[in-house]
Amino acid sequence: MTSAFEVLAEPTRRRMLDLLLERPRLVGELTEELGLSQPGTSKHLKVLREAGLVRVRPDAQRRWYELRPAPLAELDAWLAPYRRYWESQLDALESYLDRMPDDPDGEDPA
Repeated sequence: MTSAFEVLAEPTRRRMLDLLLERPRLVGELTEELGLSQPGTSKHLKVLREAGLVRVRPDAQRRWYELRPAPLAELDAWLAPYRRYWESQLDALESYLDRMPDDPDGEDPA
């Protein structure tokens, strides 16, 4: 089974998830939005479905694709420590910049 990281490494699949985040879509809508062939769109959707990132809801002759957020929550949880790391780094930079004089020559205008 392909990991979610491997699946999301492909920009087209990330764009598909962006579109599905807005609302469920038919294959034809995704094909049109992405400028892909129908077989190309179906190939990407199959990979997303096998990774558990999307689900299919049959509706007569149509197949609606919907986002499955649970696997993305797992990715978000994995990224959380990195997000905290960067936030602390940016906070430290902000503190450093706040301590710098406003005058580019280093002189306080007061």
